[in-house]
Amino acid sequence: MCGIVGLYFKNAAMEQQLGDLFRPMLISMTERGCDSAGFAVYGDEYDAGIKLTLRSDDTSFNWNGLADRLATDFGKVDEWFQNSSVAVFKLPTDEASALAWLAQHAPEIDVMSAGHSIEILKGVGLPAQVADHFNLGKMKGSHAIGHTRLATESAVTIQGSHPFSTGMDLCLVHNGSLSNHNRLREKLKRAGIQFKTENDSEVAAGYLAWRLAQGDSLQVALENALKDLDGFFTFTIGTRDGFAVLRDPIACKPAVIAETDDYVAMASEYRALANLPGIKDANVWEPEPAKLYVWERNSTQTAGAV
Repeated sequence: MCGIVGLYFKNAAMEQQLGDLFRPMLISMTERGCDSAGFAVYGDEYDAGIKLTLRSDDTSFNWNGLADRLATDFGKVDEWFQNSSVAVFKLPTDEASALAWLAQHAPEIDVMSAGHSIEILKGVGLPAQVADHFNLGKMKGSHAIGHTRLATESAVTIQGSHPFSTGMDLCLVHNGSLSNHNRLREKLKRAGIQFKTENDSEVAAGYLAWRLAQGDSLQVALENALKDLDGFFTFTIGTRDGFAVLRDPIACKPAVIAETDDYVAMASEYRALANLPGIKDANVWEPEPAKLYVWERNSTQTAGAV
């Protein structure tokens, strides 16, 4: 049992309220997942290169020194800032070059996310502790997805907590259990996908990354996931422009969606949505089995049965 929440603003005027509204949503799912938590926030766009969220196990890690080394080798660092145990860097280079440099020169650093908008933050502990550790309540942005974990498939670690990054500005959170994750993990390893944990949800993320690398659109990749992933799942997938929700064909893992003119919100349970502004007048429903729901900027909702 885990908890999932997501909040996407259709009204850009609400972006200043993202952290203030999203924090209680995440904390409300504590009873569904109390060992670790995490969230992805989208905002603070950077198009001149790559935006990286980096983490170190060393609480005294020299982020200033890393910034100087990056500036030397890439000409400059456009901006960087530290948020507790992580640091966000904006580099005027491409993803492959940045990741290759980190692998060679700072292999001890974990890359939490890469893209133009996304920042992934997660930790071990109660959701309120993780939220406050990263000052979630003060964050701004266009949308966010989050997860509270009750470990069933692997150890309680930061690496095993959600969201899992699946590519540029993409991430996945999962409530459920996959029965074929060991076999699928070996197949994906042979295809070049690397894993950090034994978590079944990381296999789902790796599968999505692999399908996208094969040229699938997000919708096609998720349609294929319905065929290839055995087990139970509710997925929420964050993208640069919005988010998507998908439940397996049996749909035994709970989910609820609420939509107003200002926002779309989803959660494992309605109580996470109960205090959102305008919720009494929202269109509220349970997403159907094996049906993909997508909300993105500059487009309307698509909900295609697959």
